[in-house]
Amino acid sequence: MSAKIQSLRGFNDILPEQTALWRRLFEAVQQVMDAYGYREIKLPLLESTDLFRRSVGEATDIVEKEMFSFVDREKASISLRPEGTAGCVRAGIENGLLHNQQQRLWYQGPMFRHERPQAGRYRQFHQVGLEAYGMLGPDVDVEILALCARLWKRLGLNDIRLEINSLGTPETRLRFRDALVEYLSARADRLDEDSKRRLHTNPLRVLDSKDESTRAVLLHAPKLADCLDAESREHFAAVLAGLDALSIDYVINPNLVRGLDYYSRTTFEWTTDQLGAQGTVCGGGRYDGLVSLLGGGEVPAIGFAMGIERLILLMQQQAQLPDVGSPQVYFCWLGDAAFARAAQLAEQLRDAGLRVQLNAGGGAFKAQMKRADRSGAGLALILGEQELAQGVVQVKSLRGGEPQTEVAWTELVSGLQARLAGPVSA
Repeated sequence: MSAKIQSLRGFNDILPEQTALWRRLFEAVQQVMDAYGYREIKLPLLESTDLFRRSVGEATDIVEKEMFSFVDREKASISLRPEGTAGCVRAGIENGLLHNQQQRLWYQGPMFRHERPQAGRYRQFHQVGLEAYGMLGPDVDVEILALCARLWKRLGLNDIRLEINSLGTPETRLRFRDALVEYLSARADRLDEDSKRRLHTNPLRVLDSKDESTRAVLLHAPKLADCLDAESREHFAAVLAGLDALSIDYVINPNLVRGLDYYSRTTFEWTTDQLGAQGTVCGGGRYDGLVSLLGGGEVPAIGFAMGIERLILLMQQQAQLPDVGSPQVYFCWLGDAAFARAAQLAEQLRDAGLRVQLNAGGGAFKAQMKRADRSGAGLALILGEQELAQGVVQVKSLRGGEPQTEVAWTELVSGLQARLAGPVSA
């Protein structure tokens, strides 16, 4: 007997019972993006490995340890995308979208990282990303944070906290990096092993350490805010003033640096305490130098990515369960003649916008009613020989105690619309 084939570790199935939540989330995303004038762009899953080496950074965990990369038949090194920003910038440059233009773009789809799978984190995971190009001022920073806040409200999510910081210019970051390395090197014996390694590759990532000993060392480390140039201070103050004007709460987190080399000035994360260690549901910031780094002009840019699996977990945690996906009506029929008429009536109901599942595969009345109950529908329609002769359908409630009623074919659409608009809606 051959071995059972299973999904790869970290590559999970999204079953029909879950997809209603995904659908609701993406519908909300589309509505909010439209409200702010962001247009969708679709990007390939595969890119040149060099794109991520140049953009994400050679010394980052993503490039060092996490990318799915391989050599193709043309002997080129290609990678499954670990994030969306680099591909979006590449597409903007290649298609002439960024030169002397403002662009508001968003995308969604799977990303791939060879990480240790855990709740809300998989090796194939899904993100919604947003990128705004050609706008240098703090106003667009405030705009995209307001967009996030509106999305949480649209989804009915609570207890998501905005943490924000400024990384200043690349020169600021370099000065801070040197000061941090000098401070940490003198105390290296008190750092955890991962932080010791990062000290020589990507020292700003030490600020993200969760190790208690390392965090104790960091309490008196140099602060990024002390290294900011005057222009970056002014920009950050304007961002905070804009958030205050919109009554968007925030916490300034001086250790928030994000994990990618291309960030500058505003950086932020939306976090929650309800998902354990994987508390970040959305993160991003400015990357004003990335377009030029990848061969374009000097184009200011800002963006974010939000993890869909984590948002889905949060929706489930807070019982934000949508009433979509399941049929509203399950149509039972007995006999070939009844099937033909039931199929016609079902089409009329669908034309009117109702979700109707028509029994398939025959079966006795009792078996069909069991299928009706399992379908999740709120109402069952019953059409047998007697109903066929009288031109009526029996309407039976599956979720409430309402009495079974008889409705004429000519009144079926209006009758069901009225009933489903009431408290028995599925």
